[in-house]
Amino acid sequence: MGDIIKQAEKDCRPYFDICNKNAEILTERVLNAFKELHIAQRHFAPSNGYGYDDVARDTLEKLYALVFGAEDALVRPHITSGTHALSLALFGLLKYGDELISITGKPYDTLCTVIDGENTPGTLKEMGVSFNSVPLKNDSIDVELSLEAITPKTKVIMIQRSRGYAWRRALTVDEIKNVIEAIKKAVPSVIIFIDNCYGEFTELVEPTHVGADVIAGSLIKNPGGGLAPTGGYILGKAKYIENIAQRLTAPGIGRETGSYEASYRPFYQGFFMAPHTVSEALKVSILTARVAELLGFNVSPKYKDKRSDTIQAIEFSDKEKLIAFCQGIQYSSPVDSFVTPEPWAMPGYTDEVIMAAGTFVAGSSIELSCDAPIRPPYIAYLQGSLSYAHGKIALQKSFERMQDKGLILITC
Repeated sequence: MGDIIKQAEKDCRPYFDICNKNAEILTERVLNAFKELHIAQRHFAPSNGYGYDDVARDTLEKLYALVFGAEDALVRPHITSGTHALSLALFGLLKYGDELISITGKPYDTLCTVIDGENTPGTLKEMGVSFNSVPLKNDSIDVELSLEAITPKTKVIMIQRSRGYAWRRALTVDEIKNVIEAIKKAVPSVIIFIDNCYGEFTELVEPTHVGADVIAGSLIKNPGGGLAPTGGYILGKAKYIENIAQRLTAPGIGRETGSYEASYRPFYQGFFMAPHTVSEALKVSILTARVAELLGFNVSPKYKDKRSDTIQAIEFSDKEKLIAFCQGIQYSSPVDSFVTPEPWAMPGYTDEVIMAAGTFVAGSSIELSCDAPIRPPYIAYLQGSLSYAHGKIALQKSFERMQDKGLILITC
């Protein structure tokens, strides 16, 4: 297995160099934003009670907006997940009689529940919002069909940048830019909303730099840098962020309240570290793709492909191989390495899911993790890693474990 890893690293070297260069450029951008906002020790101080005039919270939001090229931002520890951030944004943008269209096909499993989950109270459907979706065409947005789908009721068009639990590539920011321009030319009033989970800092620009009205994501994914203990963000045009803020707390209160009695330091430090941490995670995904290819597995994306998220999909075509690989990742984790993950009925998902995540922050997917819905063709989705070294070790151990169980044959 060691020889395969060495060959894969040799093949991947030019793509690792691109990751390193991008990390330098993005780190300088983040550093300049810290300097412009005069970030100081006082910005790490906790707050309590209502949280009025919380300078740490408010400055953190200015920092995100500045780096991501947005007019305004909500960045809060009270947003518990990426799905929560997306849901909050949608409920702030849509009202009774409006229509939401996803132009990247069926949304991620948990967001489907938010939209029209059966026997689930409080969905968008229950609130009188209709939904339509437009399938991708050859892994790209079908602009012509998307424009045809727009009706007078269409208020928000949603684009999922990352693959989710789908066998498709992530959309690049250039592609998203072209789609935004085409839609805005035809229907200027429609709101373009981007599910930006797993995409932050994988490219030199974000969707808000190229015309997206609103983007949202999780702080325990890329932008938290592995240090943020919780939270989510919503960025975009000021008028839309103001509407969403009313859903964050209550109408008339909006963004003015929300304290956090733990230190804000991990949020600032994590954001500063994020370009480097994402670069390490990308290199692990690239290596995983090449190693899996050399072992005969189908992967998406290929190691040579341009990336716009941190996720690496590996098709095992066999339930036992899939489970064994995920368990191998868990056994090579710094936390809970003695735990054996098993498929289970996780809330919000339509199939049983196995999740390997021996992480310092529970559920963090910028730390090395691997998960999969238990359904054919049995695809594992690996993402994250705080360091390239850890990802490399875990990858080797996982495939060696599969060999020990007689599930694969390693010939060199």
